[in-house]
Amino acid sequence: MAVFRLFWAEEVGLPADDRGLAYGDGLFETIRMVGQKGVLLSRHLERMVRDASRLGINVSRRELAAVCTQAGQRFSGRFSDDGWILKLTLTRGGGVRGYRPDPGMVPNLLVSASPLASAPDASGVVVDFSRVPLTVNPLLAGIKSLNRLEQVMAAADLGQSLFEVIMSDSDGNLVEGTRTNLLLRVDEAWVAPPAACLAVAGVLRQWLLERLRQRGEVVTERPLTVEDVLGPECRGLFLLNSVLGIIPVRTIAGHDLPVDSGLATIFNPLELLG
Repeated sequence: MAVFRLFWAEEVGLPADDRGLAYGDGLFETIRMVGQKGVLLSRHLERMVRDASRLGINVSRRELAAVCTQAGQRFSGRFSDDGWILKLTLTRGGGVRGYRPDPGMVPNLLVSASPLASAPDASGVVVDFSRVPLTVNPLLAGIKSLNRLEQVMAAADLGQSLFEVIMSDSDGNLVEGTRTNLLLRVDEAWVAPPAACLAVAGVLRQWLLERLRQRGEVVTERPLTVEDVLGPECRGLFLLNSVLGIIPVRTIAGHDLPVDSGLATIFNPLELLG
């Protein structure tokens, strides 16, 4: 018997009493698919199981993997060979009104598919600093929860010429973009904001930091400042997203940055299918 109730978005939505709809009580994964396989799929499933457990939602990795297999068979023929996007939305389930969850709830899993967006400009993108601060509750740090209102407000400033906005914490440290993690190149080292301060700890971010360390690169996780990015030691700023890949920043807030293409040889989505 499944450990959740399964809903295919093309057939039916979540029930009206779902706690994900009412309170944002759940989390989600967005997975780049190529045919019937997913980029960094194992890491996506591991994160969903781990972070669901942090929220007190029990879900089986085996059952999630089986749904991904079903989704691959169901959707892969509808999209181009370049790939498509699989989204898994897991909520605590449905129940009576009120914030207090019923310990006997059965989770709901909503599965949807969409086309893969056009790849970002490989020569670099234009970004800005966000006017919307990002507050990360330590209990929720890193979890890709359904509560993304700060990111929604910040993303309202995006447009044709602006690819991303970078959000800062209350101390003015740069944390992440609305949909991306950050990685800065300084001289002979790499700097990334610590996972403990992130709203979303991306699977590509973790994979890339591990890969760089395996190659003998110096990787430091510490607060990232505006001065780090705009200062003379900056050798390149990158946006990380498991669907979009590793994206160099060409201009931030009107300031031109050096564009380092070195990471392009590290990340090949077709080598990370699972």
